[in-house]
Amino acid sequence: MFLFKVFGINTTQLELFEDVAKPLVEDLIHCKNGLLFTYGVTGSGKTFTMTGSPGEGGLLPRSLDMIFNSIGPFQAKRFVFKPDDKNAMEIQSQVDALLERQKRDSQQAVPKTPQKPDPEFADMISPDEACKSENVDEDGCYSVFVSYIEIYNNYIYDLLEDAPYDPIRPKWLGGSTPVRSNEYVPPQSKILREDQNHNMYVAGCTEVEVKSTEEAFEVFWKGQKKRRIANTQLNRESSRSHSVFTIKLAQAPLDADGDHILQDKNQVNVSQLCLVDLAGSERTNRTRAEGSRLREAGNINQSLMTLRTCMEVLRENQMCGTNKMVPYRDSKVTHLFKNYFDGEGKVRMIVCVNPNADDYEETLVMRFAEMTQEVEVARPVDRPICGLAPGRRHRNQAFRDELSRRLEERGGPILMTQFIESLPDLPTCELVDPADDQTLPRLIEVLERRHQIRQMMTEQFNKTANTVKSMLQQFDSQLSAKDYFLHDQQSKLNEKDKVILSQKTEIERLEKKSKTLEYKIDILQKTTDMYEQDKRALQQELETREQRLQSELSERKRMEQRMQGVVTDTKLKWEKECERRVNAKQLEMQNKLWVKDEKLKQLKAIVTESSSGGSAPTERPEKPERPSRERDRNIQQKRSPSPLPKALPVHPKHRRSHSAGGEKWVDHKPPSNLELDTVMQPIIPNAIKVSTPSEKALSKCHKYVLRHQELASDGEIETKLIKGNVFKTRSGGQTVQFTDIETLKQECPLAPSRKRRSGSAEGPAEVEDIENRVSS
Repeated sequence: MFLFKVFGINTTQLELFEDVAKPLVEDLIHCKNGLLFTYGVTGSGKTFTMTGSPGEGGLLPRSLDMIFNSIGPFQAKRFVFKPDDKNAMEIQSQVDALLERQKRDSQQAVPKTPQKPDPEFADMISPDEACKSENVDEDGCYSVFVSYIEIYNNYIYDLLEDAPYDPIRPKWLGGSTPVRSNEYVPPQSKILREDQNHNMYVAGCTEVEVKSTEEAFEVFWKGQKKRRIANTQLNRESSRSHSVFTIKLAQAPLDADGDHILQDKNQVNVSQLCLVDLAGSERTNRTRAEGSRLREAGNINQSLMTLRTCMEVLRENQMCGTNKMVPYRDSKVTHLFKNYFDGEGKVRMIVCVNPNADDYEETLVMRFAEMTQEVEVARPVDRPICGLAPGRRHRNQAFRDELSRRLEERGGPILMTQFIESLPDLPTCELVDPADDQTLPRLIEVLERRHQIRQMMTEQFNKTANTVKSMLQQFDSQLSAKDYFLHDQQSKLNEKDKVILSQKTEIERLEKKSKTLEYKIDILQKTTDMYEQDKRALQQELETREQRLQSELSERKRMEQRMQGVVTDTKLKWEKECERRVNAKQLEMQNKLWVKDEKLKQLKAIVTESSSGGSAPTERPEKPERPSRERDRNIQQKRSPSPLPKALPVHPKHRRSHSAGGEKWVDHKPPSNLELDTVMQPIIPNAIKVSTPSEKALSKCHKYVLRHQELASDGEIETKLIKGNVFKTRSGGQTVQFTDIETLKQECPLAPSRKRRSGSAEGPAEVEDIENRVSS
């Protein structure tokens, strides 16, 4: 969560550092990230707060001083930690680090003259104000890396990158005059990338390993000279870009002996502290900026507005429970520090306010600082620490001191490392100028002292060697007196060795026997497992066969029941068929008797008429007028004889169709059939009438009939009733077995197609004609 506190105009740099930056440095030493940035209008004192002045160092030099005061005795040698250009650190052995240092020194053919720090920024922190962290892990080694970038017009530039110079071709800065090789050329812009831990970093940024506060501040001042500043109406040296000074602290634990760094990349922890000096927000109408200055001011205000928008969205998501996307990518500043706002480290913001009355309207623009107090950032997760026992460095040093003390008490040799450590360090061999008359005499003096110490070491080694020789001679004399005793003891030892050897042989035999038994047990166990598997397989197969047998028995019972049903249905069907045939035969015989009776009646009538009339000519009866088709049509079966036209018979009783029974029928009548409305049409009770047969209708009935109409040869309509039985199939469906076809034919006795013979007026000819028609 953001820390909010109001500091007055008389607040010192030390008080501000104690409240704001010191907790971030403590977290940095304990493997936690931190972000500190200053925000305010132009001329409000942001750069002064960050950098400070001689005697009043700002937050940046005080943070560096506290880091090196805390880890000074525990720093690793140069190039032991090496950046891998992917926002991580690699660890090298002491030999690889030494070779790396020699390679870097050999690349510098001409030694560079050491640059003196700018006197304006010398002695920025007094010794009384120096800070130090007391909770430093003494069993680890540390290295500090710094980088310095600026974000100008939403582009990222490396301020520590050495611009490549071409000694032949000049370079242009966009104007008409070329820039010569000894002039400054802006570096190329950098891009942001995401590492394997989803943290954002500047790809290809220069990271310099520093070993002291002065060296780190010298690197900062080198990049500060390249930062873009300009003269505006509000500030003589106004920052036109956002600067980011990053301090990376790489730390790794020592090994179990406390001598060397643990060569495990997974144990390397890298934490960083970003100190950001934002460019000032300003209104262009006050600065009267034009051209490039106007574009710079627009980009600055746009990036600051994006920062404000991100804060507002974070606040809304946390207070309202929404999940809106935070627009980090709209600006390089917010995109670079996205991980901090997502909980990867603590964030501190210093809002600088100018009490000048003319800046009142500009100060109102920063009212969002009040809103940010409601924004909460998750606390960073503690990094894992090596699980080795603490105090390894102290124990190792104490052991060395005790060993040296005992050797000195016994008059033994002094450790070579003590002599090496007592050798004076070689001074620098770089000649500042040709008239330098101090470097060579100092070097000669140091070499003479090292030569004297070496001679002393040689004399001490010779004395120690003589002492050891005398001690060996005394030891030999003592050994001669103990030879007999040793021989006796040796014989006893040999006997014991023989006993031990025999016991070892017995033990080996028992071990072999035990291994053999174990092997047999394994074989028996495997055999048992195989039998168990076979038993389970046979039991499963037996259960399967029993289930199959049960299913076959049930299927056989179902088949028996089905066959019994089929036999019963067949028996009923044939009984009905026999009854139908008997009824048909009876009806046929009745029809024949009726026809004979009709013939006799007609003959009797003809004979009576002929006898009463005498010889008078017999008049042919007039042809009766043909009645309408609907009234006088007589429907008979196909083999029934047609009656005589003069004496029409009485219609017989209506006969129900053979399909009239107790079963349920499916009456399939296609929609193309014609409605005849005659007495001979079948009437089927308990029938389901359908125009198209369906499985649902068939499943509810036992019989099926299809009405089929055809046009006969004489032009009349012939109806066929196609009947069948409905059976269930094994698959659960329905099938129809056709058993009978009943034909109904419609005929008219007065049809014009039946021609009559034209006979004479004689009675026998007329009788013959009637007989022919009756017989026909």
